[in-house]
Amino acid sequence: MMLTRLKESDNRVVGSKQTLKALKGERVEHLFIAKDAETRITDPLVELAKKSNVPIHYVDTMAELGEAAGIEVGAAAAAILKDQ
Repeated sequence: MMLTRLKESDNRVVGSKQTLKALKGERVEHLFIAKDAETRITDPLVELAKKSNVPIHYVDTMAELGEAAGIEVGAAAAAILKDQ
């Protein structure tokens, strides 16, 4: 599952601001979005990912995404970055 890949990745960003920055820099390989996050936060990320043909993976809760990303709080978004 892709969530496991996020958990095991050393090359990731967590949080909407860092994820947006990575998307703008065309460095995102896979985008993860929490379904329970506010759409005003996630919609711009999803829109940019679709324009850039980045695969989007939805996770049920922010808590689940935060845990998979290795943080102790919830996260609205996270991404696995392309190898540089």
